[in-house]
Amino acid sequence: MAIRAHYRLERPGTTLPHVDGDDVSQRDYVYFEDMVPGRVLRSGSLPALTREAILAFAREYDPQPQHMGEDSAAASHLGVFCASGWHTGSLTMRLIAETMPIDGGAMGAGIEVRWPRPVVPGDVLRVEIEVEEARPSKSRPDKGVVRFRTTTFNQRDEPVQHCTHTALFPRRG
Repeated sequence: MAIRAHYRLERPGTTLPHVDGDDVSQRDYVYFEDMVPGRVLRSGSLPALTREAILAFAREYDPQPQHMGEDSAAASHLGVFCASGWHTGSLTMRLIAETMPIDGGAMGAGIEVRWPRPVVPGDVLRVEIEVEEARPSKSRPDKGVVRFRTTTFNQRDEPVQHCTHTALFPRRG
């Protein structure tokens, strides 16, 4: 519970921005039919990531030297104190869930992740989600298969994570 307090969104009632005239807001569910290839959704930003949040996550889930403090990070292969990639992934998932709320949730069918640069204390993260492919499911007529690419950016608009996701989305029915 202590970890959550460090990166909880403190924006009750805030609606995330619309993109390109899209008519899906934070309060609307997203369905397969909304996931048109080429569509881009952009999130709001999380509060700045704190040193304490990085340490708390690392202690609990990824106690490698680069995540455990400046001294141990300096002696690590990376050489810089930074958030775990899995911490970045968790924050990304938070932004995805708020930007693209899926009725009943999506069912993940695969993911590929890359971390091109470290996330450090003070970074402010946001995501852009681009739909790459969408097709009806052959085996589940009430679902569609969507492949989308999520890029997580810091406050300098530098990508810190690239994910390609494949997920089953519910169809409007």
